[in-house]
Amino acid sequence: MKQAQDLRWKVLDSKIAFKDRWLTVRADTCQMPNGNIIDPYYVIDYPNWVTVVAITEEGQVVLSRQYRHGRQVIVEELPSGTAEPTDDGPEMTVRRELLEETGYAFSEVYEVATISPNPSNHSNHCTCFLALGGKRVDEQHLDPAEQIDVILIEMQEFLERLHQNKFLQAMHVTCAFYALQKLRKIHPDLLPKQII
Repeated sequence: MKQAQDLRWKVLDSKIAFKDRWLTVRADTCQMPNGNIIDPYYVIDYPNWVTVVAITEEGQVVLSRQYRHGRQVIVEELPSGTAEPTDDGPEMTVRRELLEETGYAFSEVYEVATISPNPSNHSNHCTCFLALGGKRVDEQHLDPAEQIDVILIEMQEFLERLHQNKFLQAMHVTCAFYALQKLRKIHPDLLPKQII
């Protein structure tokens, strides 16, 4: 069997093209293993993200309904958010985001996957979770740029929406895949007998 090549690029130079609170755009000068130079190659540095399939004590799935300006659409999606420098890891981030965006706290939180939004030009990752035993304990505490309606749906409807391609956010669909696998192992009673 032929040994796999080392395909990593060598970074010859790196400059900040743009920097703001939520993102940095780097312009890297890179050399490929075959000697080709790529200049510039843009990399987007975002903070790490989290997303979660969150299920209440009554077995309902918690969704967020909000406007997404990039596509200029109103969507229903999984609760999600951005890591803050003060967060002590992804679980703290997801618990904080759930409480801020939905007012719900969860008795069980399981990390189910770490994925890359786009390894081609994003440096960050998204950690996916399953949260169980949700109970409304507070009001929402939203950022000035957030306006979120909290929606509760039955698990059967959640599965139907997944099957019908009703969720737009690719990382949320991936999270649902891993979270449902975990749920099937630890709490199959929360899933309908007939899964689409």
